[in-house]
Amino acid sequence: MNILEKLNAIKNQEITAKENVEAYIKVIEEKNDDINAFLELNKEEAIAKAEEIDAKIKAGEEVGTLAGLVFGIKANINVEDFIISAASKTLEDYIGSYDATVVKKIKAEDGIIIGINNMDEFAAGSSTETSYYGAVNNPAAPGRIPGGSSGGSAAAVAAEMCDIAIGSDTGGSIRNPSSHCGVLGMKPTYGAVSRQGLLDLSMSLDQIGPMARDITGITLALDTIVGYDPTECTTLKWDAPNFTEIAESVKDAEKPLAGMKIATCKQFKEVTNDEINAIIDESVAKLEELGAEVVELSFNYIDICLPTYYLINYVEFFSATRKYDGRKYGSRIEEVCGEEVLRRIQMGSYISQKEFSGKYYQKALQARTVIRNEINEMLEGVDLIVGPTVPKLPHKLGEKLEPMEMYAYDVLTVIANLAGIPAASVKAGEVDGIPVGLQLQAKPQDDAKIVKAMAAFEYAK
Repeated sequence: MNILEKLNAIKNQEITAKENVEAYIKVIEEKNDDINAFLELNKEEAIAKAEEIDAKIKAGEEVGTLAGLVFGIKANINVEDFIISAASKTLEDYIGSYDATVVKKIKAEDGIIIGINNMDEFAAGSSTETSYYGAVNNPAAPGRIPGGSSGGSAAAVAAEMCDIAIGSDTGGSIRNPSSHCGVLGMKPTYGAVSRQGLLDLSMSLDQIGPMARDITGITLALDTIVGYDPTECTTLKWDAPNFTEIAESVKDAEKPLAGMKIATCKQFKEVTNDEINAIIDESVAKLEELGAEVVELSFNYIDICLPTYYLINYVEFFSATRKYDGRKYGSRIEEVCGEEVLRRIQMGSYISQKEFSGKYYQKALQARTVIRNEINEMLEGVDLIVGPTVPKLPHKLGEKLEPMEMYAYDVLTVIANLAGIPAASVKAGEVDGIPVGLQLQAKPQDDAKIVKAMAAFEYAK
């Protein structure tokens, strides 16, 4: 039963919302001590909300488009009455006083927030090992990292602790853990989803998006959270399509991707492990079988993507953390944060100095324009660019990596954030039981093309 089928079963009284919630509570209680995906639960409120939804359905009253579905929310997105710590000691006592826009939208459609997911501290990481509350164990590859920074969200979905999780993606933080945990994750076009209520890592790069075990979970979430928000200046005034209808439309088609042109990129292959490339090649062949035309293109600026991303990230993160001064919010961040957060603050402070800002930050902004222009030019002649989500397999928990080794996980995912384009990851296969993701990227506001290809890929299995 996929998530849309479950939703319909709840609405048709074949199962109850309360049964759905209680089933997830049972799984969380059984698995969370080992996986550490959830930092906080509110079981009583979740059950009460489910009972309210069931009563409405029984009485023949109208319910929302997410009625009875269970959500986990990343710990850097505000949810009223939960501790929103961003997995940092800095905010260990900060209780959300309001709901972020995405959370308001989910609640308005009768989605049930069951709890808060673990993450890398302040989203600064690619492994979910930097959390003040301990690392997350990958349920799809036990003993290995789940990826990050939304590792708790991906792990919760993969371990069947919730229907859908909402994460944030600054340089791959939804797609990276989705790849490592074998689930679906999507970063929409920059501005498609309101960031109001998100604790910034890097405001010009951050985007909120969904993670789920199947395409219907992704589309139901997108249909709810995409949309203009007058309280958040980056949101687009966009007449978005119905993503669930798009996914359903390809379900029984013989050649669902006929007429679609898809590009691979040789530079993406060059930075990726051979065993992952072999699985990606098989996935591309499957897309071709589904009717897509496949071509190969070149992306000439892969070498500057990571330094460009991190220079911007450092400066914007340093600026964002100035509010954590110990007066209004929690503790002074520099006094209690972990090594990676402190590294980014110190680097951002250094680069932001007057004598250096032009040399580094301004150059990084210029490089971002070059990258954005190059990727958009590639997308002029094709519908999608596909390739590996992450170029290497997740390392074992506790294995020591140098910062640049850790940053290298994101070399293929930062491109979409720098360019502001939509991107997603779907499970392509496994290497020795470890999931590998296929990344799909499209032009700004061509999110529907990604959804269509994700759906066709899933239904063809």
